[in-house]
Amino acid sequence: MFVNKFRRGITLAAAGLLLFGYGVTSVKAQAVNYGKVGDPVKLVVGYQPYYTEAWSGLVMRGKKFYEKYLPKGSTVEFQIGLQGSIIVNNMLAAKQHIGYMGDMPAIVSTTKPEVADIRLVAVLGLGNDQCNIVLTSMDAPAFKSPIEAIKWMNGKTIAAPKGACTDRFVQETLLKQNVKPEAYLNQNIEVITSNFRAKKIDAAAIWEPTASRLVEEGLAKRVASGYSVGISDGGFMAMRADLIKARPDVAQAWLNAELDAQLFMADPKNAKEIVNMAMDQTTGFSRTTMARALYGGFPDQVGSKVRFSLPFTFTPEARELITNATTFLREIKTINVATLRPDAIVSEFADKALQARNIKAPVGTIPVLNPLPN
Repeated sequence: MFVNKFRRGITLAAAGLLLFGYGVTSVKAQAVNYGKVGDPVKLVVGYQPYYTEAWSGLVMRGKKFYEKYLPKGSTVEFQIGLQGSIIVNNMLAAKQHIGYMGDMPAIVSTTKPEVADIRLVAVLGLGNDQCNIVLTSMDAPAFKSPIEAIKWMNGKTIAAPKGACTDRFVQETLLKQNVKPEAYLNQNIEVITSNFRAKKIDAAAIWEPTASRLVEEGLAKRVASGYSVGISDGGFMAMRADLIKARPDVAQAWLNAELDAQLFMADPKNAKEIVNMAMDQTTGFSRTTMARALYGGFPDQVGSKVRFSLPFTFTPEARELITNATTFLREIKTINVATLRPDAIVSEFADKALQARNIKAPVGTIPVLNPLPN
């Protein structure tokens, strides 16, 4: 029987995060030879096609915008990470050079300079219900409000992928609402899916598009999100500092291409093609689920006509999210710094890309579409 009472369990879970969420070695990885400025480069990019707020990485792979900007002869290998902590570990080990991930793993990645120096270089998206989604089992009561649903989780068994952006959302929400579950379990999206099917958990926090899939398959009910409690979520691009230092031309080229990807996402005319790319790069999801995950409207969005914004660079809203999230992660002992070091955020490449085209941030939004693209 699980006996983690939440006030004690939250500290233990956070303290153990480095073991099961970010299992990194204290030995520095071998130096990477990126070549000289102007030379062809071999890049390995970690991305999350199973996280909608980071789908500009999915678009980058599908459209290959980077081919226009990288030195001729360069190669890019895309590697899928089911959650951001996996990508962080690979970047720390120099197995990946660029990563697309949610807010919590992105922030944590910058706090381990004794292992590897990782910087945040762009904002993929800002919203409230891309990572911050609460699902309950199908036999849960019909709640009158999202807050009632959250309070119902008191004394229940709930799950989330620890080390992911959902983890911060869960812990912050439960503390704010003074909810103490009987058990807060570390489970990945596959285990959460099977445990909803087997009725072994009462509730879970999960991101899109898995949240929409579980609802569509009748395994869970969507009852609350970040909209319900005023907690934002975000996606960020991280880059190894040795790549930035050795190849500023490559860093700039990638950000130029990323801007193309975000502008492509912001155009509703491209909705069907984006869903096509999502289907090509994932398994186990229907077209309806993918379309709803990115473009669908939900009651707990409080009438919003936008799923999330595309800041691209570090707007005041993006910096506020990073500041607030960093403070909270320090309070629960997930990281040992209250604020990020000044050089953890490198905005110059994103800013130059915007200036070159005379574009202001944010560069667009992902709208709610009705009907959904088919």
